Amino acid sequence: GRYDFMYFPTDFRTASSLGFAFVNLASPADATRFRAHFGGFRQWAARTSKVCNVSWASADQQGLEANIERYRNSSVMHGSVADEHRPLYLVNGVPVKFPKKTKRL
Repeated sequence: GRYDFMYFPTDFRTASSLGFAFVNLASPADATRFRAHFGGFRQWAARTSKVCNVSWASADQQGLEANIERYRNSSVMHGSVADEHRPLYLVNGVPVKFPKKTKRL
């Protein structure tokens, strides 16, 4: 896998994407390739004038561990939130169970 974490924030009332995502790439080279491919991307399956913008997260939000720590105790991990609306953790490209929360949600 070229990435080990993905999260597409969703409006829970409409089940619509908020229009941005967080993706943790496995290496700096993967991040560079991702940015080159998706920066300015316009070839969406649905007809739209939207253009993809790729930017780096702040330093405290970069890396797999930082993303896990940020979301493991987030309200998005509450039992009432459907799996498809939660962050995705992958090992070798295969989805695995997200690390357990450390606080009560």
